[in-house]
Amino acid sequence: MKEPHIHTAFDRDLEAVQAHVLRMGGLVEQALLDAAEALEKRDEALAQKVRSGDAAIDALEMQIQSECARLLALRAPTAGDLRVVLSVMRIAAALERAGDYAKNLAKRALVLSNMAPLDGTTATVQRMARTVVLRLKEALDAYIAQDVAVAADIRDRDREVDQMYNSLFRELLTHMMEDPRNISAAMHLHFIAKNIERVGDHATAIAEQVIYLATGTVPGDERPKADIVPDVSAAEG
Repeated sequence: MKEPHIHTAFDRDLEAVQAHVLRMGGLVEQALLDAAEALEKRDEALAQKVRSGDAAIDALEMQIQSECARLLALRAPTAGDLRVVLSVMRIAAALERAGDYAKNLAKRALVLSNMAPLDGTTATVQRMARTVVLRLKEALDAYIAQDVAVAADIRDRDREVDQMYNSLFRELLTHMMEDPRNISAAMHLHFIAKNIERVGDHATAIAEQVIYLATGTVPGDERPKADIVPDVSAAEG
């Protein structure tokens, strides 16, 4: 049966895709919190759960991209609706990368569970993870509400996570200088912290998609950054 109104059909299809995005966001947020907890509590079972759970995040991202491609092919959206579909695709890609970082955190947590802990560092990682998860949630809420003001505020606060990363990096340097036996654990924690900082960047990228959705352009000015260490880490997949 022919759809009575193409715009109504588009809206219905888009709502279904956006529901997948929100579910994906929830999985990523939980994965980050679980990975940080696994690190702090040296919980190998929880770390393994995060690693195996990444497959569900990847599957949702593939489903979202496939359904968006179908929308583009069958609904031929106009300029405004096209921006919505493109923003959904970009947000899903950002969440998939954030999920990869959560999985990498869990992998390193497994390694660190067999090493002597460095005082205070895992609690700092926990604080970073909670901050970034909150930032992700705020960005997704801003997307659903199409709240440009909140999105701009998230973008302006990107440096807060950078500053937390810088503080932890200095702490790790101190541990390494005090005792060379701490170097291996400190390097793993450094990569974990950098992964979390990168998730913060992806949250900011989602906020920028809110601005793009409302204005048709992505902010051209450089984000306010405060990290002092070059990005030498990458998601390991």
